[in-house]
Amino acid sequence: MAVSELQVQTALKELVDPNTHKDYVATKSARNITIDGGNVSVDIQLGYPAQSQLATIKQQIEDKLKSIDGVTGATANVSFKIVSHSVQRGVKLLPNVKNIIAVASGKGGVGKSTTAVNLALALAAEGARVGMLDADIYGPSQPTMLGITDKPESTDGKNLEPLMGHGIQAMSIGFLIDVETPMVWRGPMVTQALEQLLNNTNWNELDYLVVDLPPGTGDIQLTLAQRVPVTGAVIVTTPQDIALIDARKGLKMFEKVGIPIIGVVENMSLHICSKCGHEERIFGEGGGERMCKDYNVEFLGALPLDGSIRHDTDSGKPSVVADPNGRVTDIYKQIARRVAVKIGESAVDHSAKFPNIVISNT
Repeated sequence: MAVSELQVQTALKELVDPNTHKDYVATKSARNITIDGGNVSVDIQLGYPAQSQLATIKQQIEDKLKSIDGVTGATANVSFKIVSHSVQRGVKLLPNVKNIIAVASGKGGVGKSTTAVNLALALAAEGARVGMLDADIYGPSQPTMLGITDKPESTDGKNLEPLMGHGIQAMSIGFLIDVETPMVWRGPMVTQALEQLLNNTNWNELDYLVVDLPPGTGDIQLTLAQRVPVTGAVIVTTPQDIALIDARKGLKMFEKVGIPIIGVVENMSLHICSKCGHEERIFGEGGGERMCKDYNVEFLGALPLDGSIRHDTDSGKPSVVADPNGRVTDIYKQIARRVAVKIGESAVDHSAKFPNIVISNT
């Protein structure tokens, strides 16, 4: 009996993508189904970077197709494609930047910058082209975390070339000033500096630009909301109530200005003693998950209170780079894939498809 396309689609509907938690037909990932006698081939195009999982997904699909009666050979061509997604109203996309991810926290000291840099590196490790913008003008930390000591160059005297750190493009006010120089600037100067760093950097064909915001809900955050095309925001918190109070304020701020909340990351969730293995939740338990339930947003993941995370970022080699196969890196990659999936499920930006209309006198 000949194999039909309906049989192939039915089989694909029974498989669940490990990252979207939906089947490949529902997500419109399956395309170009070809049947030649007993040989079946299908293209699977994911909407998020998943370099480390392509082989596993390929095997999963091919095994399922081979279970169909009459199929003697199966081929799944698995790839991914990242496109631009819609942003807040009235703000245009940046040239050469498809999606901007804001990483924010209500208060300092919760590991936001560490989470931001490891998120960026995890997206890059999964095959995306990624940039990092350090938007903390008063306390830039990305130069140290990325191990970059060079100064950016300008080829035209107006725009800066981003510096490279562990495979991602980066820009920070910290590249332009001495490490011990304090930024004694008022709000308007700070917001102008942010816009210049963002708009006057020659970003090179980025799939994602991760923006490491300063803590709080001040001038920088307001500028970002009003003038920067943000695809979505990630909120970083720790489990204790005092951090969650401020994290909730940050979340509500983004909601008010129309920037979607991608989800919440809980940092310092669990401490495991390096000597005896005893587990202790020093900062409380379940705070991030309760916050997500209250606001109907996704809990992206929890990271342990691990001395290696601090050591790695201080040494200029964040965990994703320092220990690419480690447990902490695996958590960061899971969070990165979920962030990319959530962005992939949002509305696609179609502005590039509309032609420019030019009116001239004839």
